Amino acid sequence: MSRHRALRAKVRRGIAKWPVLIVVFVVLIGLGWLVFSWAGGVLDSRARALAQNCSEGDSVLRVAATPSVAGAVADVARAWSATRPVVYDHCIAIEVTSADSAAVLDGLTTTWDSNKLGGRPHAWLPDSTLWANRLSALNAKLVGAAPKSVGTSPVLLAAPEAAAPVLKDFRWSDLPEVTDWSKFGQSWGRFSVAMPDPSANTASALAIQSALAGGKGPVTAESLGSEASKAKLTKLAATVPPEVPPTTREALRRLGDSATVNAAGFSVTPVSEVDLYKHNTGKEAPSKPLVGVLPVGPAPVADFPYIALGGPEVGEAEVRAAQAFREFMTQPAQQKILASGGLRVESTQDRPSPSPGISWTAVTENLVPADATTTQQISSAWASADRGGQVVTVLTDVSTSMKPRLDKVKAALRGQVDRSVSGAFGLWEFARDLDGSKPYKQLVATGPVAEKRDALRRSIDGLKTADGSQLYTSLAACYETAHDGFVAGRINRVVVITDGASDGGIDLAALKSRLHGKDLAISFIAIGGEVDKDALNDIAQTTGGSVSVVENADGVDAALGQVLSTKA
Repeated sequence: MSRHRALRAKVRRGIAKWPVLIVVFVVLIGLGWLVFSWAGGVLDSRARALAQNCSEGDSVLRVAATPSVAGAVADVARAWSATRPVVYDHCIAIEVTSADSAAVLDGLTTTWDSNKLGGRPHAWLPDSTLWANRLSALNAKLVGAAPKSVGTSPVLLAAPEAAAPVLKDFRWSDLPEVTDWSKFGQSWGRFSVAMPDPSANTASALAIQSALAGGKGPVTAESLGSEASKAKLTKLAATVPPEVPPTTREALRRLGDSATVNAAGFSVTPVSEVDLYKHNTGKEAPSKPLVGVLPVGPAPVADFPYIALGGPEVGEAEVRAAQAFREFMTQPAQQKILASGGLRVESTQDRPSPSPGISWTAVTENLVPADATTTQQISSAWASADRGGQVVTVLTDVSTSMKPRLDKVKAALRGQVDRSVSGAFGLWEFARDLDGSKPYKQLVATGPVAEKRDALRRSIDGLKTADGSQLYTSLAACYETAHDGFVAGRINRVVVITDGASDGGIDLAALKSRLHGKDLAISFIAIGGEVDKDALNDIAQTTGGSVSVVENADGVDAALGQVLSTKA
């Protein structure tokens, strides 16, 4: 009986299941509502934060890239855009345009042509620091931050398929010495190297530097002024064919269209590895790819620097965005994208495939490049040797404001005279009442530099300051004399070094009325901030010249080298 009472007691104390289920269901609904509210709040918070971060609206970062890597850089830009970059409360969009470096340099330092080049860039990716040096020599304020390499490409010799195996032991130091294919046991006749203008073609500039170095480098200002270097430049200029294509791209096209060795009018041409890869795989690839030969010994290397630009056209948001994109480009994932486009990067050994004509030979030693100033001097020294050299008349300011700067100007002028291989050189000075009532004086009449070198040195060393600065009257006289002595078939130019505005004599309009178009270029090297830049730009553009702006006299040497290295 007691057991039955116990069972009845248990039944009476039991709890029904349906109330428990209801409670659990209510709790779950409550928790779900809380989770939903929290998630919604997070999303709303993020939306508010994003709106706040872009409170300054949208901004466009424009990047100009050299054609050989523009496609790969555009791929990197798309990857960056996918991260929805925000800089200084601006939502950043990015545009990458393909543009030849010579056109970008000209546009940045003169007048930017948006119709031809697109919007003015905030960052620039040329194929070599040579371009950063040139930009700094023309206007250092346009370089907003120190350039940073995003990849490299060694310089090769592009050769027809039949010629490439013959050149397996070729060295860059052979360039000035080899003049005939018989050296390699071949009967193809003259061995000549197409050297497109090194002031506009990086591969040519680096090849010349390697030929002068004769080893691992670097070429220095002292070695460049030696008789040995001048002899090498003379020999190298003699190996250049009569008709040289204006660009490396055109030289490759002519070689690729040739059925036999030397049919293009030359034997080989220097080219960066990535440029040759693009040529052999592009839309207009030759039926037989050109072969890239990596000469034996230290290799000149194009370093593809990313340059964040400066100047009044670049706002703070664009400056920061340019720097952020630079850092993004150097990350491993983006480096792989650049490698797939033909650049060499440290983080991967990946190479594009197929790559006809390119063996991707390992570079065991890089040429040590010359410093920025010497680099400019190498180009101007080549210009003094190529095609018989230039006809240059220098008009230098010797007003009293030049006194603390004159020693640096003298050093730059003397160095140029010492390094000049051939061509003609003349020297004038100006201030006020230097030659009777004339504000100018011709110190050395323009003539063959080899004959005038001693007289030029003495006149340069004897420069001293005087009162006044009658620039326009002096330039008119110097220009007219140079125009009367114009040498057909040569580059003729007047180079003016000054640190101030004209303070008397004829005015700008009178000077311009005496100019004769663009057959004789006037280029200026303007020191400091007291010059009338608008007036100088007006004169330079009228005659096809240029204006280099340097903050102090330390920049004169590089600026002079830059001016004298260009074809215009």
